[in-house]
Amino acid sequence: MALLAAVAIVPIGLLFLLSGLVINLLQAICYLSFRPFSKRLHRRINRVLAELLWLEVVWLFDWWGGFKVQVYTDYVTLQAMGKEHALVMSNHRSDVDWLVGWVLAQRSGCLGSALAVMKKSSKFLPVFGWSMFFSEYVFLERSWAKDQATLKAGLQMLEDFPQPFWLALFVEGTRFTQEKLLAAQQYAMTAGLPVPRNTLVPRTKGFVSTINTIRSFVPAIYDVTVAVPRGQPAPTMLNILARKPSVDLLLDAHAAENTFGEKNLQMIGRPKKSLLVVLMWACILVIGAFFFFTWTALLSTWKGISCIVAILLLITLVMHVFILFTQSDRSNPATVQPVKPQNEAHRPLLC
Repeated sequence: MALLAAVAIVPIGLLFLLSGLVINLLQAICYLSFRPFSKRLHRRINRVLAELLWLEVVWLFDWWGGFKVQVYTDYVTLQAMGKEHALVMSNHRSDVDWLVGWVLAQRSGCLGSALAVMKKSSKFLPVFGWSMFFSEYVFLERSWAKDQATLKAGLQMLEDFPQPFWLALFVEGTRFTQEKLLAAQQYAMTAGLPVPRNTLVPRTKGFVSTINTIRSFVPAIYDVTVAVPRGQPAPTMLNILARKPSVDLLLDAHAAENTFGEKNLQMIGRPKKSLLVVLMWACILVIGAFFFFTWTALLSTWKGISCIVAILLLITLVMHVFILFTQSDRSNPATVQPVKPQNEAHRPLLC
């Protein structure tokens, strides 16, 4: 499986990076040409461009990796998804929770206007980060003294957003690992807070500031819990590339025992739109490469072959950086200032 992931990185990386750079260029042109005169028009065009890019990642999850997302909610909520502005709050259990969110957004028809509060370093990533910048993601430095004004200003910019958007906020502030859980439990006991068992201590300042800023124009909050298979490692980007889908035994048990109560399993399917977009980009790149190599005769010289090999190695390196960026063990939790401990009796456990 690891060999399959290594082999898949080159063609998938080539497709994603080249098409992504084309989209980034179009986003930049749109940003400079239309936004100064009509922010509304720019956002509508950028939504289409961003969706074309994110659909490639959804394809990777849906069609290449073979993963399946099961949604448990009531029918009324399902019908409202994608038709209203919403703050999406989720636990951060795995390296690809954000991708699960994109899959749900795509099923709901608002993938191009799916936004998030991200760490500042994200916007410097080629393709990914640049597209997020043009799409008005909010970037923070994980220092409240610096981030308070940035967060408020970034959220206020969304008040006149012309289409329904989802704003993702991971209130834990970082991805879940056992090491971070132990640190969170130690901090909770010291601070007299509820001791978590399956989540980290939430970062309340950012959440409260977000609610106070958007409450006048965001009517809904989606409280999302992402479950991972019991007894199995959390999904990663490498697992997706290696085509190692897992069956969610926990959710299957819930479905069999009806332990979700009134919240039913909703079928969201696997639309072919992402597959068609990837096929479109693949055809464009293959035809373009054919005419390029025919015109330049690059493959007829050792120098040309060396250049192609160097480009492929560069693509492999960039994809490796992307994968490292998604890994939870590379994510550092924000520092938390200790507070005065409270009475031992006021220390309940969280789920």
